[in-house]
Amino acid sequence: MPDYTKSEEAISRLSPEEFQVTQKNGTERPFENAYWDHDEPGLYVDIVSGEPLFTSLDKFDSDCGWPSFTKPVAPEHVEERSDSTYGMNRTEVRSVHGDSHLGHVFDDGPKEAGGLRYCINSASLRFIPLDELESEGYGKFLDLFEKKDKE
Repeated sequence: MPDYTKSEEAISRLSPEEFQVTQKNGTERPFENAYWDHDEPGLYVDIVSGEPLFTSLDKFDSDCGWPSFTKPVAPEHVEERSDSTYGMNRTEVRSVHGDSHLGHVFDDGPKEAGGLRYCINSASLRFIPLDELESEGYGKFLDLFEKKDKE
């Protein structure tokens, strides 16, 4: 298993917005971020640790302005915490190893896919295109896409 760790080097490479979102629990602007309408096949990983979080197979258009997913690709890399900031009761989503703030999970997702909507900040993610999974060290996720092609 790769070493998904949070390092000072990784933190130092973050843009100001990526730092604000992942390290200071910020939120980027809706409809003005990299992946809200991105539909290329591939894997979304934590921008700090590289741990796999979501795939394009579970991404859907929720019309909220942020990338939305029905489930994590590797639930062991996603932690959910109670969040009562700003006078709201929500469930925050963080990466386990990177301890990055990713976004929030809501129960208004597609019913046929479990009913959850992981509303995630693009600034917390790095996208790895399908044809680069192997070279980037994420080859074990290729079979997910191959199974989908056979359906």
